[in-house]
Amino acid sequence: MTKAPSLAFLCIHSLKLQLLQSDNPIPDLYELPSELLDGLLAHLPALALQNFQTNMPFNCLDNFESGDDFLINGRKRSRNDVLGSSWKVLFKLRWPEFADRVESPADWQQLYWEKHLQNCVDEAAEVALRPTFSGRICSINVSDNILRYICHEDHITCQKCVCKELSFHFQTFGPYLRCLRLLNVLCITETSELLMTSKLQSLVLRWIRSEKHVEPLCKLLIQTRDTLTSLEFVHCKLSSSSISAICASLHEKGIHTTGMQRFCIKTSSIEIDPLAAPSAFVSFLMSVRTLHSLHFCDSNLDRHIARMVFSTLLDSSSNLSSLDLSENNISGWLSTFSSRSVVGSLSSGKSLQSLCKLNLRGNELDRYDAENLAHALLHMPGLESLDLSGNPIEDSGIRSLISYFTKNPDSRLADLDLENCELSCCGVIEFLDTLSMLEKPTKFLSVADNALGSEVAEAIVNSITVSIESLNISGIGLGPLGFLALGRKLENGLKKLLSINISKNRGGLETARFLSKLIPLAPKLISIDTSYNLMPPEALLMLCESLRTAKCDLKRLDMTGNSCISHEADHSSLHREFQHNGEPIFVLPSSSVSHVPYDDDP
Repeated sequence: MTKAPSLAFLCIHSLKLQLLQSDNPIPDLYELPSELLDGLLAHLPALALQNFQTNMPFNCLDNFESGDDFLINGRKRSRNDVLGSSWKVLFKLRWPEFADRVESPADWQQLYWEKHLQNCVDEAAEVALRPTFSGRICSINVSDNILRYICHEDHITCQKCVCKELSFHFQTFGPYLRCLRLLNVLCITETSELLMTSKLQSLVLRWIRSEKHVEPLCKLLIQTRDTLTSLEFVHCKLSSSSISAICASLHEKGIHTTGMQRFCIKTSSIEIDPLAAPSAFVSFLMSVRTLHSLHFCDSNLDRHIARMVFSTLLDSSSNLSSLDLSENNISGWLSTFSSRSVVGSLSSGKSLQSLCKLNLRGNELDRYDAENLAHALLHMPGLESLDLSGNPIEDSGIRSLISYFTKNPDSRLADLDLENCELSCCGVIEFLDTLSMLEKPTKFLSVADNALGSEVAEAIVNSITVSIESLNISGIGLGPLGFLALGRKLENGLKKLLSINISKNRGGLETARFLSKLIPLAPKLISIDTSYNLMPPEALLMLCESLRTAKCDLKRLDMTGNSCISHEADHSSLHREFQHNGEPIFVLPSSSVSHVPYDDDP
């Protein structure tokens, strides 16, 4: 026999349906005792909780210990422990995999509806992409898979349910939307109407490849440019006229109040004639003083366009802090820079004073480009991070950097990535010796995937002893002899070292011996990657003993790809013994593939 529901259950169920069916609940509802209200709030779906909160009388706000917040529909939205906790529970129930990524303190109500609207948009895009679709976007029905989280099942099937169409969701929850991703199929005029109440701060556009999508997009950009701070294009094909229209929409001529901070085009294709660059694009680069981050990653740039972009930024003394031109073939882009031209331009006051980060990864730069870059670096006195990985600059190129550091010992450059630059042992040793003499020491350095051999060991030890906090020497061919030399030279404490990557060096047991000596000397060390080093079974025992005796704060030790770890063995006791904040320190193989030795032979 089925147990009869309690009176409290029936009351809560009735109030729940009332809140779902009406956006103006009876005022007496807010006069219920706090324990009954708390019980009601704990059982409300998202739409009912929204209606409860939106229509809360002003004289009831004090009972919920409301704090300062923005106005929605003319009513003050309270933020407090009771309601905030309810929104947090609903968010975790619906998106448990994302909840742990949210930083505290958080506005869980805003985050809930923002992610809800993104789910609705993604679903609407799938419907609009069907060949048979011919209706209006706003009339697309939201699926029951989404509605069941915000409504009650009895309400979804009810004729009074008004939340089935997409338009309802944007009209009701649009003010909570700050970040949005849009596919090309939704770049239509109707989308601007749906987003009329939104205050977008970040917009990501995907697969914009036709002029027919650009005009509606520009309308949306004009509509949101007072609040929009980040714009990103992914998998897009943008013509010169498209870029001109987009930049004109973001920046009104003669007005310098736009708040755009980040402009990004990646994994896309842009078509600009560097000799006749769109005036709106040039004006955007020169006049938007709030622009801090400019990315053209894998965007089919050539050296002429890259030179035009850099020269425009330089001539305007831009406030840019991050410039990313990576994954483009731009060899020769700085060919106009020489020691003579730099002296002339510096005397005119042209510089990128605020530029902190420059990414030139995978740009096919050679030693001559490195020489020109060394001159151009004089225009970037505040540069702190430089990524040259994947460029065949060779030893001649690194010697140009040595020349730069020698002439500028007070350089702020503290983060250097020289991975896979076809460097030799001699060039890297010379470079490391130069870095050790700088007034402001390097903090992060990567020389990974360069064939350096074991002879570089002494210079490496000297560098981590002096200043380096994070070092990547993966795949440089150290071998057992290199790790043996590293261990012998390792004597002084490494008080600054935070992370080290020594993977893919075929060090065998000597890898473990080196780490056993390193770990006690580095009290701040939190991450070690020693994967694919052909370490035998006894290496694991050696490392465990070192961790038991050392006073360190290690969070992660990656052991994948080593024969010392059997993927079939039970490692539960190892994970229980070695933990950091409840998480296992050891990263071990999880499949039969993981223990296959790494093969770095060409």
